[in-house]
Amino acid sequence: MSAQPVHGADDDPRVAAIPRSIQAVGNALSNEKRLAFYAEVLGAEAGDPINLVIETWWREAMLDQVPGRAERLADALARRGGVPLEELTARVGGLD
Repeated sequence: MSAQPVHGADDDPRVAAIPRSIQAVGNALSNEKRLAFYAEVLGAEAGDPINLVIETWWREAMLDQVPGRAERLADALARRGGVPLEELTARVGGLD
């Protein structure tokens, strides 16, 4: 196992925080996701229902900022680059 960092010295793996507001979340989403977000927001009632919509899509917007997320998701869905559970548990000394 390597102790080398995944990111270079100049790369900052952190992503910028997105405010939890309708406008900020909408601006952070791709066009396709933005349309779905606004459709849900417009259909939600005030209070907890609209807060849940904003929170759910805020999480999606934050995850979309993570470098390489789309590629890792595609790999996972295609079952590429995975590690068998047995190998993973051997690497970390087993699950007790």
